[in-house]
Parts: sequence; C-alpha cells; structure tokens
Amino acid sequence: MLVSEIEIEIRFSETDAMGVVWHGNYLKFFEDGREAFGKQFGLEYLTIFGQGYFTPIVKSEIDHKAPVHYGQKIKVITKFVPSKSAKIMFEYEVVNISTGELCAIGKTMQVFLERESRTLELITPDFYRVWKETNLV
Repeated sequence: MLVSEIEIEIRFSETDAMGVVWHGNYLKFFEDGREAFGKQFGLEYLTIFGQGYFTPIVKSEIDHKAPVHYGQKIKVITKFVPSKSAKIMFEYEVVNISTGELCAIGKTMQVFLERESRTLELITPDFYRVWKETNLV
C-alpha cells in the first residue's frame, strides 16, 4: 500500500469564529496530502499535466470526527486506493497531533481529462498504467 504523511500547523485563517477549523478546509488538507503523495511517489500534478491530462476531482467525501483548533498540528495520512479503472482514488485520515484524536476521514476520486479536448478518458493512460505497474509491486 502506498501511503504518504504530511504535518500541518493550523493557521488562524483556517478557523471559524470559535477557533475551530472550518469544515471546508479539510478538502484543502486532502489536497496538501495529495501533493505530498505526488512528490513522494512521482505522481505530481505537473507530471500528469506534462503527459497531456488534467485530473479533476469528481467525488469527495468527508466524515468529521473531532474538532481541531487554531495553533494545533495535524497529520494528514494519504493512502492510494488501487483501481482497474481510469481514475485516481485516495483515502485520508486527519489526526490531531496535539491530542492524538482522529479528526476526519475521507476519500476523493479523480478522472483523466485529455488536456486539449477536455474529453474524459475511459481507458487508463499509458503513463499511469506504467506508474501503477512500477509502484504497486
């Protein structure tokens, strides 16, 4: 299983009037996790773009479990979910490092759009098939 981790310190701008992380920021934390994953495993957005594709998110899920407050640190754990389809799927855990609590879990699904025509790719692009063969040994 391919797993990446990143630590993030919660900034004031990420919280609401109660000093709690605003729920919409969890999607941003998932994005941070995907970027860290891409850097670690060679699946960066610019690499995908260079191969002629966009990978928009078509589905996202978040289950909120416990609050995170301004000044605390979180760890975003990003797990690659293998699929035979032409899509990229991840599962996430957001853990409050300060308290040890599991704060959120989630999933995202991305598809491949050909960069010029913006058409949906139903067959796994060659570069992604090779990446999976190389990394999912």
